[in-house]
Amino acid sequence: MRAVIVDPKQVGKLILGNATPPRPAYGEALVRVLAFSLNRGEVRMTRASRPNWRPGWDLAGIVEKAAEDGTGPPVGARVVGMLRAGSWAEMAAVPTDALAEIPENVTFAQAATLPVAGLTAYHALHKGGLLLGKNVLVMGASGGVGEYALQLGRLSSAVITAHVRRPEQEEAARQSGADNVVIGETPTEAKPFGPFTLMIDSVGGAVLGAALGMVEEGTIVISLGTSAGSSVTFDAQKFYGVGMASLYGLILFDELKKVESAAVGLARLAKLVGSGKLVPRISLEADWSEVDSVAQQLLDRAYPGKAVLTVA
Repeated sequence: MRAVIVDPKQVGKLILGNATPPRPAYGEALVRVLAFSLNRGEVRMTRASRPNWRPGWDLAGIVEKAAEDGTGPPVGARVVGMLRAGSWAEMAAVPTDALAEIPENVTFAQAATLPVAGLTAYHALHKGGLLLGKNVLVMGASGGVGEYALQLGRLSSAVITAHVRRPEQEEAARQSGADNVVIGETPTEAKPFGPFTLMIDSVGGAVLGAALGMVEEGTIVISLGTSAGSSVTFDAQKFYGVGMASLYGLILFDELKKVESAAVGLARLAKLVGSGKLVPRISLEADWSEVDSVAQQLLDRAYPGKAVLTVA
């Protein structure tokens, strides 16, 4: 079969090549992949990976062979799922606890954006508990996770403040559910919209440092990315001095092991898309033969939201 593999000779390190078809384990379904989306984390991994390594987390497609243990969707089901690696291929063996059926009115491209970006936002908001009427700050709101955090926060009836870096990003943030938008290199101007029960950050660097200087008693700060840098400076005495504030490092794959399976969250997200309550923002859609170029554009921040590649 064909699959995306790492080739150090390529500018973006990615090409379409040949790979051995997967052999599903007892609790895995064989899925014909029709679309997948790209995430910054997995693209960065390809830059340092060994030759012929197969990347890929998100996928959407049709079940070719159901799991032998009787779990999961049946043959012919339209599904969304995720892997730790190898989803960018014509076929994938997917554990049934990471696979969910999608409604007929949800496209494969829409579904393919849900696993990593959608579930990360879903689990980050979950850390805040009941958010009805509470203030939530989303930093990096123009990215894939940020877009979903704004929409899911709105559905939770939270009061959402979005932080974006450029003025042209404001309108999209408001359309996605932000009640307030602050613009700039750091979110310090968001303080009048607090106190915040929950802060979600995918940026790191000075943005996270500023957020840690804005916490109130009991604020939970979720750190899930460092697109602007991994080094963070903040006033530790001021942080712990407010009392009961916490900084939580969120890795999605750990949440899926300890909180609930991906299948549960994916089914919920897919139903929200099917009902029109959740709208995936796909900024770029192309054939998977363009993976090398699209991956580089993602790292260059050439587009907001998500990019989806279709498997011919």
